[in-house]
Amino acid sequence: VSTSHLQLVAFALGTVGWILCTVSMGIVEWRVWHVDNTTIISSGIAWVGIWKVCFISYLHVSPGYKEQFCHKLSGYDSSIPHEIYAAQGLLLIAMFTGLLGLTATIFALRNVCMGIAHKTLITRFFLVGGFFYVLAGLCVLIPVSWNFYSVTHNQSIAFPPSYFMPSSPAAQEAGAAVPIGIVAVILLLLSGTFSLSYRLPVTTNTITK
Repeated sequence: VSTSHLQLVAFALGTVGWILCTVSMGIVEWRVWHVDNTTIISSGIAWVGIWKVCFISYLHVSPGYKEQFCHKLSGYDSSIPHEIYAAQGLLLIAMFTGLLGLTATIFALRNVCMGIAHKTLITRFFLVGGFFYVLAGLCVLIPVSWNFYSVTHNQSIAFPPSYFMPSSPAAQEAGAAVPIGIVAVILLLLSGTFSLSYRLPVTTNTITK
């Protein structure tokens, strides 16, 4: 048990990182668009996520939505940029691989705490868990970096007319999902590093007379 303190920390960091990965995937604030025309977008601010686009409108722009209007991003819309589709797929992969990493780490820590003497098996599960943590971190890093690049270069998106969105904003900034994703990347990569650093304890044989 005394040799697996770092791996216990890795489990804690991996758990928080996996939760933050899931949170960043679910919230809509990936890009914050500031628009000049407030005829439909009443607040002048729209939120572009990886699953939907939302804004506040006091017009009846869609059945059931009188104030907040959201439009789900369809996989059939060729106008949606590649970084959004990449984020959808990679974050799903990150959520799945992160869960596998947690499962492998839990199994290894269980064996350590219960004194089960399958040392080689324990090492393998720590290594597998570390690999999945690193993979999950990279899968989060790519879409976060890609979307942040698009924000800093104020890239436009040719939304279909049914979205009620302009093709380009007056200005845009990174939403809350980006810093949450960055923290998730740091925690997952640290967790993977700690898990991969596990080494079997050195055993010494004593001879008694």
